[in-house]
Amino acid sequence: MDKSVKLSQLAALRNFVSEYSALGQDYIFSHISSSTRLGQTRQGPVRIDGLTWILCMRGSMVVDVNLNRCELTENSMMMTGSDTIIELKEVDWNTIDAYILFVSPEFMRNTNIDPNVISSVPMPQSIHKSPVMKISQDESRLMQKYFDLVHLNTTGNVDDLYVRSISRCLISALCYQVIQFATKRLKQEEPQRPRTRRTTYVNDFIQLVHHHHLKERSVSFYASKLFISPKYLSLIIKEATGRSAAEWIDEFVILEAKNMLRFSGKNIQQVAYELNFPNQSSFGKYFKHLTGMSPSEYQRS
Repeated sequence: MDKSVKLSQLAALRNFVSEYSALGQDYIFSHISSSTRLGQTRQGPVRIDGLTWILCMRGSMVVDVNLNRCELTENSMMMTGSDTIIELKEVDWNTIDAYILFVSPEFMRNTNIDPNVISSVPMPQSIHKSPVMKISQDESRLMQKYFDLVHLNTTGNVDDLYVRSISRCLISALCYQVIQFATKRLKQEEPQRPRTRRTTYVNDFIQLVHHHHLKERSVSFYASKLFISPKYLSLIIKEATGRSAAEWIDEFVILEAKNMLRFSGKNIQQVAYELNFPNQSSFGKYFKHLTGMSPSEYQRS
């Protein structure tokens, strides 16, 4: 099994959600509500190989996204990119009413979305902190209709000749709608706020760690990529996020290790190799130092 969870591996969701639909390995739609039994399943960090949308219409839920604690409340939504590690932490199962849509990267590549439009959207300085966006009730209703159309297109069309094409158009429209919401809020919240060089370093550092933490754990590696000194990098990361650069690197590695130990099917020695440790012993010491338990104890927990 790959270190990422493929959409086909999420098919078991159909047994635990209020509504479910899927189009092959292209996308999966799930509706969780107070009648959902998802809370009975075993939870842990999972790396999703595609895009993820969550629309929370009522109730609340807490999701960890790449180490960041994100809370979705009534009329809020979240979108995360491919290869994001997600862990469902808390859900108000008495009131929750939310839609979740997983879309494969292959499907997105064949969707009619202009990359120039996406790349032109200015990103907030705190983008690495939370991908959750609060929306109005009217906006929430609009997004709900998009999700409903995707679901109904999948389940309601007997002849599937055009289902995939229709879904591409719907999900493309959904993406543009989210971009419009984000652009509107950025103009309201940061009208004349320039992006400082420090902010650029912080955002670039987080992205570099996201891409290289499987092989690189030294602050000096990331500092060299940014053409600054390790001392300066540590200073600005600590000031901006409250965590040191080393702590960010360690938490990414540990989150990846937890995901692999529980879901990859690999043994501890293989996980140590995947994470570029010289041997299983050094990986075990590293893992226990940061989590308080050995890799084998975590697997059994």
